[in-house]
Amino acid sequence: MRVAIFGAGAVGCYFGAMFARAGTPVTLIGRPSLVEAVTEHGLILEKDGQTEVLQVEATTDPEAVQGAGLVLVCVKSPDTATAGKAIRRHLAPGTTVMSLQNGIGNAEILAEILDRPVLPVVVYVAAAMAGPGHVLHRGRGDLVLGEGPGAQAAAARFRAVQVPAEVSAQAEAALWTKLTLNCALNAISALTLRDYGTIARRPEALATFTALVEECRAVASASGVTLPADMLDRVLALTTTMPGQLSSTAQDVMAGKRTEIAQLNGEIARRGAALGVPAPLNRALAMMVDLLEER
Repeated sequence: MRVAIFGAGAVGCYFGAMFARAGTPVTLIGRPSLVEAVTEHGLILEKDGQTEVLQVEATTDPEAVQGAGLVLVCVKSPDTATAGKAIRRHLAPGTTVMSLQNGIGNAEILAEILDRPVLPVVVYVAAAMAGPGHVLHRGRGDLVLGEGPGAQAAAARFRAVQVPAEVSAQAEAALWTKLTLNCALNAISALTLRDYGTIARRPEALATFTALVEECRAVASASGVTLPADMLDRVLALTTTMPGQLSSTAQDVMAGKRTEIAQLNGEIARRGAALGVPAPLNRALAMMVDLLEER
């Protein structure tokens, strides 16, 4: 059963590569530069010290989702509605659609536009594009799927291609947990162009991480979501397990691309304002990254 990936950036290309290396037909839908590179050279996967070249289809045409049994939406959060409208007419009735995106609420946006269930997925992977059609895997690669039609079958398909995946009733809380991790690290990495390890070695880092986590915890609680008690420890663990990692927001800034800061720290600031919960540090970081992005 073919897998189509709409928004084939680092995350989409990584999971597309994992399906392709197991023999699953894969179609990547992405930018012209990606399509040109993959058509000419194949999809390059650099993982565990080895480099593989995988044969996949690549196109810029959203119609290519037609006939796919599994569609992974991997666009940046600001492009969610546009993506939904682009693929809406081309999805087969039995297709399982999954949102592999940062932030919260993307699956709900897609579900409303597509008029069908969309599975929210929490993605834990460190990956980057080393060049057009060349994905570099730096760590992890596991998924937590929300409950819904097709969830168990989709998780089984991922596990069959060596991608750890589980279905959980706590997927929403997991999305908030990942959002908090991103809020603690992404903007700082983007503003300074420093990796997690370098940031964590600063004497001010612990207090800064603590303040960001507590703002996120307060907004999550007001939204009816309880973050893990060890949330700060999880942030610190990322700085030790992936010390050389630049955040995805930093990678976007370096590439001159639009970031997802509005759906990360900006989302906490907006929700906090609506709920009467102060989040000044998240608001300030979102503003600064937004200013940097405009430049």
